[in-house]
Amino acid sequence: MDRYGTDVLSGDWKVPKRGRAVEAPADFGLVVEEVTTDWCGEIIAVDRDLDTLTLEDRRGKRRTFPLGPGFLLEGKPVILTAPVRTAAPAKPTRTASGSIAVHDAQARVARASRIFVEGRHDAELVEKVWGDDLRIEGVVVEYLGGVDDLADHLVDFKPGPERKVGVLVDHLVRGSKESRIADAIARGPNGKHVRIVGHPFVDVWQAVKPERLGLQVWPTIPRSIEWKKGVCQHLGWPHRDQADIARAWQHILSRVSSFADLEPELLGRVEELIDFVTS
Repeated sequence: MDRYGTDVLSGDWKVPKRGRAVEAPADFGLVVEEVTTDWCGEIIAVDRDLDTLTLEDRRGKRRTFPLGPGFLLEGKPVILTAPVRTAAPAKPTRTASGSIAVHDAQARVARASRIFVEGRHDAELVEKVWGDDLRIEGVVVEYLGGVDDLADHLVDFKPGPERKVGVLVDHLVRGSKESRIADAIARGPNGKHVRIVGHPFVDVWQAVKPERLGLQVWPTIPRSIEWKKGVCQHLGWPHRDQADIARAWQHILSRVSSFADLEPELLGRVEELIDFVTS
């Protein structure tokens, strides 16, 4: 064995045995060792003004050291720096409906006036997009389970100057059953305290822009087939029972985050009803 066969000065002989120190943030909870005192403990405090950190050992004793070099983290030398401050996420300046956001505002006591919609899906969509605005205005949205019994609901509700009713109706087009019901109520004794508006879509599902679901247009479903089940069948979604329809709607609703995901034919009508019941 030739003890003179190797060059002891070859390579970077200046590198310390433990490696060169690298910067590391002094995050709370890290366990480090101070090399000059062999004090090992958990970082429990950092003083940015004094550039110090406090370590607590396993017996609960504490010592304070200056930030900087002279520490070992998992056996490797580090230069401890003050942890990076993370800014709190900025609060949104607009609600999902596009209104100016009012942060930390308590919900207003509910008005006597109401907005009626036909079904649960309509109510959930209105809540997701206009919920913040409705709570500030104190407007409650109720669903009817269909528009056929709207006249009876209005008799029970007793609309008046301080108890206005706005109604959002699906498929409110000329000559439809819904338009005949709306016309009859408008001519009735409660007409001036009730505002019935609607969108042209067969169902509120269609008010969600089809591109949000990867479609160019919503499928055309024959009248002989229940529309929602026909849509699910066309898209290859389960549609055996009401639970399947509910899951399909939740999938559609998950693609809605703001008014930009809805068709303008619905947006204008909901805004009109909110203005009517709060004026």
